[in-house]
Amino acid sequence: MTFPNPPTNPAPTEIVFFDLETTVPNRTGQKFVVLEFGAIVVCPRKLVELESYCTLIRPKDLSAVALRSSRSDGITREGVKDAPSFEDVAEKIFGILNGRIWAGHNIRRFDCVRIREAFEEIGKPAPVPVGMIDSLGVLTEKFGRRAGNMKMATLASYFGLGQQKHRSLDDVRMNLEVLKHCATVLFLESSLPGVLNGKWPHGPPTVTTRSRSILDSNIPSVSNANWGGYPSITTRSRRNIGKFPCREENSRKSPPTSCSYQRAVPYTRGSFGKMTERVTNLLCKVQNKPLSNLIKHSHSLLR
Repeated sequence: MTFPNPPTNPAPTEIVFFDLETTVPNRTGQKFVVLEFGAIVVCPRKLVELESYCTLIRPKDLSAVALRSSRSDGITREGVKDAPSFEDVAEKIFGILNGRIWAGHNIRRFDCVRIREAFEEIGKPAPVPVGMIDSLGVLTEKFGRRAGNMKMATLASYFGLGQQKHRSLDDVRMNLEVLKHCATVLFLESSLPGVLNGKWPHGPPTVTTRSRSILDSNIPSVSNANWGGYPSITTRSRRNIGKFPCREENSRKSPPTSCSYQRAVPYTRGSFGKMTERVTNLLCKVQNKPLSNLIKHSHSLLR
């Protein structure tokens, strides 16, 4: 049995989420033995499942499989004794994995290694991915440890997706759902980071009012995403809105006119003409003279 080589320039391809169930070595030097392979092929544009495949695998040494499983639906020796060997299903597994994007939880350190070992054991070339998405690494970096230890069971519990069954096909479908939930949360947080990241000092508002939007437009350096960093604005300024006798519509276009509002000016109206005259005289004195003379004579304006 020979398998084709992966394409050198693959076209846009599907993502295959896959998972292996194996024995757990109980002594030094003992290897992991593959007992089940499960995979779903997913369209990356719509995240819909296109096809699936799952099979139990009978190891060469049945004694490596426990008679009883600690899990209610775990894999037992009785369950795999009539299953096909890895060599019997290797071509099907190769066809599903080869030349596609691989995805799964902790597949880089575990599942990929086990797949390569299994193909080496039967003397066949292992499938090659065109890309890889290890959700353990991606979620640890992007989602953080807010969900705990980042194991699939913990993430599923965090989002209320039920208990992990530790069966290949169920686990890969759960993996896809966890990614969807995490991506949705991150998308929402990126839209309103100051609100959804818990930075509001007294809790986020439930309604965005017209007065709030007016305040935002009058303070361009403060956006909805940054309100948490300006407690004096979110309290005192918002509290004062509505107490002025001005109409809100006026404040959208220009400063209030009917309020007791005056702009502070450096000079009183009575002395403004005198100041203008003094500046004019100064410029006449220093015309065609060095800049130092302008600086020297300008001090008289401040006395």
